[in-house]
Amino acid sequence: MLRSRIATTLALLTLAGGLTSALPAAASAAAGKAAAEPPVPVCAEAWNPGRAYTGGLTASHGGRNWQARWWTKNNTPGGSSGVWIDKGACEDRGFVVGEAEFERIFPNRNALYTYQGLITALSAYPAFTSTGGQTVARQEAAAFLAHVYHATGGLAFTHATDPAGYPQYCDEAQPYGCPAGRSAYYPRGALALSHNSAYKAAGDALGIDLLNNPGLVQREPSVAWATAVWAWTTQKGHGTMTPHEAMTGGHGFGETVRSLKGTPECTAGDPPRINRYVNFYHSISATLGVPLAEPVYC
Repeated sequence: MLRSRIATTLALLTLAGGLTSALPAAASAAAGKAAAEPPVPVCAEAWNPGRAYTGGLTASHGGRNWQARWWTKNNTPGGSSGVWIDKGACEDRGFVVGEAEFERIFPNRNALYTYQGLITALSAYPAFTSTGGQTVARQEAAAFLAHVYHATGGLAFTHATDPAGYPQYCDEAQPYGCPAGRSAYYPRGALALSHNSAYKAAGDALGIDLLNNPGLVQREPSVAWATAVWAWTTQKGHGTMTPHEAMTGGHGFGETVRSLKGTPECTAGDPPRINRYVNFYHSISATLGVPLAEPVYC
């Protein structure tokens, strides 16, 4: 069964091209409505003096998150080197899905997709899986991980595997072009980030130069996860809301499929292709012991 699911996922990556670029989600609140106090970010993986950090990578130290300006090793965050940008206070609260649960969901995961890398990715978007109470937060986590399972064959694959199709993800009409090469922007990471426009948008949002260094999504655990969390929390894609808004606003799992993959994915196929997403969502929700966020279809 797992082999069949993985084969299906690879075919989808080739045919659908992974996650396409999308317009940023609207973030303005209704006039006169008081903004909710934003949650304190999760602490990223602790700074390791023996590790090299590429520019844009994040680590925690002294109860604060820090982002490297450029390549660095053995320079203490907050020190006199000026290498690190102070990103503010953080809380060591972890992820709403425990590590043991994560391992049960993804027993065959590739080594790239570490649990700690996911924790670090959460630091950029503190509202992700921390909105609306514990049940809603775990429902959102189940939905997110279901899409991740679908996109990566259960975290077995880090990237699309058909090099012949790689050039299609470069839109040379964009003013910034494809500086890493026409074949450099193929689907990678936990939600199959693809196209030079999406690499640029995600990199700009995360403070990482993914347009020139797209391979970081395939090499750095936190980046493989962070690009997925970015898409989930900020991109409307083909729908009218972000997946995060769909799950925290009571619109159901089906709307996350519409946002990430488009309305045709809701209805096309015989049996409908959406069944694959729903089956993963059912299974992961059961593992986490949370009710389904209805409607599950779109």
